[in-house]
Amino acid sequence: MSLLWAQMICKLIVFRHAETTDNARMIFSGWRDPRLTPKGFLQAQEVAEQLRDEKINYAFTSHLSRARTTLEIVLEAHPDVPVFVDDRLIERCYGLLQGKSKRRIATEKPEWFAKVHRGYDFPPPEGESLRMVENRTLPFLNQLKGWLRENPGNVAISCHGNSMRPIRRVFENLSLKQMLQIENPQDKAIAYALHCHEVRLEGPGTRTHKSDWRGILIPKQVKLATDTLNPLKKYY
Repeated sequence: MSLLWAQMICKLIVFRHAETTDNARMIFSGWRDPRLTPKGFLQAQEVAEQLRDEKINYAFTSHLSRARTTLEIVLEAHPDVPVFVDDRLIERCYGLLQGKSKRRIATEKPEWFAKVHRGYDFPPPEGESLRMVENRTLPFLNQLKGWLRENPGNVAISCHGNSMRPIRRVFENLSLKQMLQIENPQDKAIAYALHCHEVRLEGPGTRTHKSDWRGILIPKQVKLATDTLNPLKKYY
């Protein structure tokens, strides 16, 4: 029996939330909570159509409405799927840049913008670097893997653009450079097989699986933790 569990493969169906008003206006969104645009609702419906015939047993999302609404649309054809909130999947915090125009900053400070936008170890003021996002997303994957050994099934994950990057890095065997350059579609789901192995990546410096929130601006309306129903609720 233990050998059968060790060989268990569950499907992870991963997608990014659909277009929001901030996306349409090229605004740094981060932990802001914009709503989907009309185009966004159509994109979410496209993802839902792609997954209509898939078997989905569980679903995870962040607490932000754009990820939750996209997931709700996807699950319309999959009634009674339990949905759990896990903010390790939340978008990258852009700190003091949240609400500001990407075009304007790219024009005024092009080199600095490039470091913030696609650098790995360069957090914006009072925000997160992409390394910090990766360091909270990988423990989610490892914990999910362990839980699925006892509760096998297929999982839908409604992500954000930057929390989806490390997931793709793991399952597509991407280099760090490739992970930083990819653009995640808002109208397409990607399915992966989750094998029972540790999620480990090689990258510059010593990797830690602890998220460091020091120096991050956490708005009062953002509540980082806890969905009491989430079986993975031992967070950071």
